[in-house]
This record gives sequence, structure tokens and C-alpha cells, in this order.
Amino acid sequence: MGKASESQVRQAVADARTVVVKVGSSSLTKPSGHLDTDKVGALVEVLAQRAKSGTRMVLVSSGAIAAGFGPLGFDARPADVSTQQAAASVGQGVLMQHYETGFARYGVRVGQILLTADDTMHASRYRNAQRTLRRLLDLNVVPIVNENDALATNEIRFGDNDHLSTLVANLVRADALVLLTDVDGLYTAPPSKPNAKRVGFVPDVDEILNEVSVGGSSSGVGSGGMVTKLEAARIAVNSGIPVVLTSADNIEAALSGKPTGTAFAPTSHRDSSRRLWIGFAANPRGSLVGDKGAIKAVLGGKASLLAAGVLEVHGDFSAGDPVWIDDEDGNHIAKGLSSFDSDEIPHTLGRDTSQLKRLLGEEYAHPLVHRDNLVLL
Repeated sequence: MGKASESQVRQAVADARTVVVKVGSSSLTKPSGHLDTDKVGALVEVLAQRAKSGTRMVLVSSGAIAAGFGPLGFDARPADVSTQQAAASVGQGVLMQHYETGFARYGVRVGQILLTADDTMHASRYRNAQRTLRRLLDLNVVPIVNENDALATNEIRFGDNDHLSTLVANLVRADALVLLTDVDGLYTAPPSKPNAKRVGFVPDVDEILNEVSVGGSSSGVGSGGMVTKLEAARIAVNSGIPVVLTSADNIEAALSGKPTGTAFAPTSHRDSSRRLWIGFAANPRGSLVGDKGAIKAVLGGKASLLAAGVLEVHGDFSAGDPVWIDDEDGNHIAKGLSSFDSDEIPHTLGRDTSQLKRLLGEEYAHPLVHRDNLVLL
């Protein structure tokens, strides 16, 4: 659907069999920052009705820290990490109680999934999360996903649920992603400015990034702004997933395919789960520096990275670990899974396949990173 029209994108969302909906803290809270149970209830009603109609729904929900404000006696989001984690620990239970009660009114079961960035960076944990989410959907359960704010640290965290939602959309092979925020779409400038106009359709997200002026979060209760939502949309559409960005008030219209908010067209056909993990979730453990010829071949889209074209190896990693593929100027060109341990690679550098076979043996006569395990950035 790389050249899809707006109507085709909207219809794809309406017809989606599996949908991930992400809702931010500002869409679930009062102006004071405390959880707004009426907003939660309104969202649940729409999602439950869609789930009852047979759609496999996943809700990526912020709001745990905000839900902990009241019980802990805070007037605003705490600034220090440990207090945020404490608020999240209290608030996550409060939030889930509202979701469980709300969905139960419509006969829909929910399940809680708390993830950290670390869970998606390791292939085995990524697969475990994938299996659990898919099994919940098979059981007609609505998974409610949030970052594990009670344990996540600033050093290793998603930082906002926009990014998390795109990874979840890939985990469950979603047919659509709906990002709910406190504005009704993407604007050419901050909506408070008189010349700002809503962008109804984005055929190419990379082009729009150069044309609009966006700011960060101003709600005081969330961690993401329009920049993170555009980045999330970019990852999703590059994974073959259509996206709608709109306000929580417009969720029913968005899911019905009506022209609300901003629709983003997919830019590529969907890749395999493994390649999506390599491209968007894997945390590289080192890097391989290619010469100009090797980088040109890799960028051509069909070549593996061969030892003959690699100049340097950096980092400490094992065969199967993700690594950066860099050019000589240090730019990240691609990510891939190394075929060798880092301490084996120096012996192979600059040698072609026949030399490797003759000098080191048959087991070394294959690419450092095979094309099937390589994703261009």
C-alpha cells in the first residue's frame, strides 16, 4: 500500500482485523493531572464495542504515574525518577482496576502486560512477549500494555508509549495503529498559532517531517510530544502499518475510517517479525565498519556484508547478536545479526570467500552479516 490514497488508508483502518490503540496520559487525566474516570470510561466503551464486533484490540495505555498522584497526595507529576516509579507502582493498579471494571461491563476480558525496553532488545524476550500477546488475542482478551515505569530507569526506557506502541504493533502484526493525543491531528504549526492548519493525510512521513513545526509535550502529565508521535508513525508506516493520529474524543470516528485526525500511509510492505525486531528493537552490541564498496553494495538492497569489505570491528559480541554496520565516517547504515563472535572477525577482515575457506576453513566462508539478517536504516 505504498502509494495508497487517503480513502484507502482510512478504509484499511476500518477493516483492520488487529488494531493497536495508544492513549497518552493527557487524554486520560483532568487539568489537575489526576486520572479522569469519565475519560477512561468513554475510551473503554468504544474499544469494547469494537472488540465485541470481532476486532483483536490491543490498548497501549499511559497514565500509571498520573493515576498515582491522588493516592500519594501529589498535586503534579513528580520530577525525580524514584518518586515517579513509586507513583507508577501505586497508579498502575488503580488504572488497571478502572480498565477491568470498564471492559467487564461489556463482557470483555483484559490482561496486563508491562514491558521495559530491555524486554524488546533481546530476541528471546521479544519472542516471549510476542507469544503472550498473540495468545491473549487468541483468547479474545484485550491486552493492556504499559511501560513498566516502576522498574524502568532513564538509562534504558522507551521514554514514551508512542515508541512502545509501534513495537507492540509489530509484535502482534497489527493491521492498524491509532495514536490518541490531546490534539485532533498533526498541524503545520503548533495549533495555538493562527496560521496552523491540520494535515489530514500524509502520503510520505519523511517528507512531512521537513514541512511542519512541532513542539514537545506541554501537558505536564505525559512524556511524549508531537515529535515522538511522528517518529512512532514513521516506524509504523515503514513496517507496513497504516496510522491514524487524532484526539481521544475522535477514537470512534478514527476506527470507523472517517476523515478525522491525520492518516499516514504505509511506505513499504510488511517485513518478517525477525527483521522488524532487528530494525526497530534490537540493541546493537558493536559495529562493523565497511569500506565504500561494501557500503554501496549493502545500500543496493541485495548484498550481504562480506569480510572482504570490512575494515574494522568494534565491541564485544557473540554470533547472533545485533550490530551496527557503519561507513568510514561513522554513520549507521544498517543493523544486522553477526554471523561470528567479535573476537573471530579480525582474522577474516579483507579476505574473500575463497581465501577464508583456504586459510580458516569452510565454517568461515560465509558473510559476516547475511542479507536475510540485515536491515537498512
